[in-house]
Amino acid sequence: MKAAAAQIAAALADPTRSSIVRLLVEGERSVGEIADRLPVSRPAVSKHLRVLESAGLAVVRAEGTRRFYSVDPSALAALRDELDRMWQRALARYALVANNVTPARRKRS
Repeated sequence: MKAAAAQIAAALADPTRSSIVRLLVEGERSVGEIADRLPVSRPAVSKHLRVLESAGLAVVRAEGTRRFYSVDPSALAALRDELDRMWQRALARYALVANNVTPARRKRS
């Protein structure tokens, strides 16, 4: 897995961060709005958002003293592209194995 995709996958491995990303996919939200929807404190949400931001998944927009977070679609696209490549390689390997099996071998199971 490429470094960026690996960092994104690692960030999403945490259930709270995955939940935050699901909320951000719906639209831009403040830390308070996210904390209100999850069973974690505002400081904990802020820490998770910093991890998501450093992984390139979340982007922040300041409006006065408030900060609003959203998902960076290009980060999700990069992760999806990497997963698609992995899936294609797995299918290609499966096809090689499947094509090398003779009918006689299939009957012995």
